[in-house]
Amino acid sequence: MPARNPSVDPMLLLDNQLCFALYSASLAMTKLYKPLLDELGLTYPQYLVMLVLWEGDGLMVSELGQRLYLDSGTLTPLLKRLEGAGLVSRLRDVADERRVHVHLTAAGRKLKARAARVPACVLQASQCSLPELKQLTDQVRRLRERLAA
Repeated sequence: MPARNPSVDPMLLLDNQLCFALYSASLAMTKLYKPLLDELGLTYPQYLVMLVLWEGDGLMVSELGQRLYLDSGTLTPLLKRLEGAGLVSRLRDVADERRVHVHLTAAGRKLKARAARVPACVLQASQCSLPELKQLTDQVRRLRERLAA
């Protein structure tokens, strides 16, 4: 590691940047999830969609987008791939064809049982207790809300 310049403003040090801590933690988290999700045949964004649908099936695309902070331009290709994999179906609302509902297929519902082991693997890898992880998640969620306000 190179020697630090003592005249550098501490606010400009990489290790003092919250954005870098979040970014590098996100990279590490994605690396942890990849083999777990490969076993399920899902990418990380697809896994997030499935989590939301396992909570409540039949959501509109717009509702999924709100929950995941994704626009329809990002979400639509994800849903097409999940539909191609036989995990979801997309149905236009008969009353308003602009509205598209996303439903789990039998295979999508069945996948939930296999995915149930993922959170335990993440908990173990984090070396945190469940209350610690919950507290950290709550802190990051509150930060996201403040930044979005």
